[in-house]
Amino acid sequence: MPLRWMVWIFKGPEMDIRQEVTDRLIALIEDGSSTRDVLWDATMAAGIPCNFETKIPYSGINILTLCVQAFKLGYERNEWLTLRQANALGGWVRKGSVGTLCVFYKTRQVSDQDDPTKINNIPHIKPFTLFNVAQIEGLDVEPLVDRVPFDPIEQAEQILDASGASITWGGARAFYRPAEDRIYMPDRGRFTHASSAYAVALHELAHWTGHSSRLNRVFASKYNDQAYAFEELVAELAAAYLVNHLGLKGAKLENHASYLEHYLTIMKSDKMAIFTAARLAGQAFDLILDLTQTRELANASLEGEPA
Repeated sequence: MPLRWMVWIFKGPEMDIRQEVTDRLIALIEDGSSTRDVLWDATMAAGIPCNFETKIPYSGINILTLCVQAFKLGYERNEWLTLRQANALGGWVRKGSVGTLCVFYKTRQVSDQDDPTKINNIPHIKPFTLFNVAQIEGLDVEPLVDRVPFDPIEQAEQILDASGASITWGGARAFYRPAEDRIYMPDRGRFTHASSAYAVALHELAHWTGHSSRLNRVFASKYNDQAYAFEELVAELAAAYLVNHLGLKGAKLENHASYLEHYLTIMKSDKMAIFTAARLAGQAFDLILDLTQTRELANASLEGEPA
């Protein structure tokens, strides 16, 4: 086979992988970013990415890929493993977790068709997938120490517990991941006031109520590319209702500045939008309080108290 065809065979898959990595990076950077300096913030968020087992830093494009992913998903640690490495260490990837595509470069030695004594090194890249330690259970990872003392608020804790939502505290960002039906929250010590931590948690809990197994909020058919912003508006309103209900003084809700323009666009184009958002937020608020009351009644019954 002529050398030029060998090069073409290797080059095709390489270009596909490069395009895939490029597309994913663009999506990561653009998705929900509220800062013009997202790349700087991303690369500073959790240090240079390295392998959890070997502690060897990753290099090249993988640094940017892993840093941006860590920033977007709020990973506290920039430590990663392949599935095989995780299993070898006795760990397992949490169900619903999606790995991060990375690449490594290799060269293949191919004999020159015109000169059999000459060997040509043909460079190509191959993909591999990494998982952050936050996506892997069963690892021996030292817990992080809270940065400031955290004074729990009993009523807020009761609401979060009574909901039955799966909540993981210990990252760098707050978000709800529908694929896992799980809420991720920063370390409690990252918040200046406990009330603000609960305000953010209640915002994510409001997102949680929209899951298909609960209130099944779907806006795509009506608001198209603004569906995510509309869901954020609903969650902010529901969180505001809950914060007021609990009387969380000094609480600061998430300020989704990047969505404010979208809120205005939605409301200007549809005079019923804010009414719809308020109604849906009310449904989320009612569901969360209903779950709390149900849990309280169940606990009272177990303790032998009159329900």
